[in-house]
Amino acid sequence: MLKILFLCTGNSCRSQMAEGWARHLKGGVLEAYSAGVDTHGLNPHAVAVMAEAGVDISTHHSKHVAELSDVPFDYVVTVCDHAAEACPTFRGTAKVIHRPFDDPPRLALESATAAEALEHYRRVRDEIRDFVATLPASLQDHP
Repeated sequence: MLKILFLCTGNSCRSQMAEGWARHLKGGVLEAYSAGVDTHGLNPHAVAVMAEAGVDISTHHSKHVAELSDVPFDYVVTVCDHAAEACPTFRGTAKVIHRPFDDPPRLALESATAAEALEHYRRVRDEIRDFVATLPASLQDHP
């Protein structure tokens, strides 16, 4: 199975959602991991909107990328610009692919209501699901 790491700034939201979707949709094809270039804790809104979609990420925890330094990844997908800029070097032949998604916590700050804030999380959740559904075939499309 291909080993894939979803890398984000704090491993609290987008990378956690991507790992959850990959395990849910592609568990027989991909061995999914997530981490951050920092750790910010698991975002409760990400947990809630993933649960709405039938994916439980409540047992995940925020991990620093250094915790996974012994894993020989085939692919590293950076899901935010900061992670792409701060992406460490990986041993072996890991191919790094940048596929950014909007930051729901940042967008939620500008929301007038809690319901409106959750819509940002849902939209990004669904965009990540659509991307993960194309894996692993779409990974070959990247230079």
